[in-house]
Amino acid sequence: MRLCLCAPPPRAAPAVGRPNPTQIGTLVWLASELMFFGGLFAMYFTLRSLAPETFAEGQSNFTHGFAPLNTSILVFSSVTCQIGVFVAEGRFPWGQSFSPRKRREGSIFNIAGWGMIEWYTLTFILGAIFVSGQAYEYAELIHSGVTMSSSPFSSVFYLATGFHGIHVVGGLIAFLMVLMRAYVAEKFTAHEQISAICVSYYWHFVDVVWIVLFFVVYMLDPILTGTSSGHVVPVDFDWTIF
Repeated sequence: MRLCLCAPPPRAAPAVGRPNPTQIGTLVWLASELMFFGGLFAMYFTLRSLAPETFAEGQSNFTHGFAPLNTSILVFSSVTCQIGVFVAEGRFPWGQSFSPRKRREGSIFNIAGWGMIEWYTLTFILGAIFVSGQAYEYAELIHSGVTMSSSPFSSVFYLATGFHGIHVVGGLIAFLMVLMRAYVAEKFTAHEQISAICVSYYWHFVDVVWIVLFFVVYMLDPILTGTSSGHVVPVDFDWTIF
């Protein structure tokens, strides 16, 4: 009888899921974009601290019923974008898994059977409406004499919202690329899913940045005007759209 003193064979290490490098790269890039918008916010508050009356008077030029409507459109587009991601992944947080859907099943009026293409197309339309609304607001302000060189407030307003608008246009171009890729692809693979997910990261980021911009640029001084007795500037809250 022999006694074997050999070491037992090593056990295989459990498989560890590696995060997708494309998703990580997108998040790192969005972090750099966050620093960029942070600089714009710092510029806004620095100028506002130097000329608070000018900023309060500048916000009185807004038709305050239009900006909340345009903001609601962008926020809703973020919801439709995320639904498109859920459909592309084949899962909903509150339901059971299903086969990923690239295109709709059945009639176009059957929203429950929509695929990623339909949801992302709707998101693209909503984003285009938002950009059109922002262009309309610019035209109205310029027509009223509020240009980029009118005051410190108008300068930082056009810079902050303009750069955000450029980012929205970039997101619309990204949606078009994802939609074209989905149309061309014969099979809906993980590559199409990752593309859709990364674009959704960017779109949610643009949405959150605009919510902060909306509060700071459109609502901050009117709120402070209503709560501070020593800083009274007439602000006309006209809740009509046009």
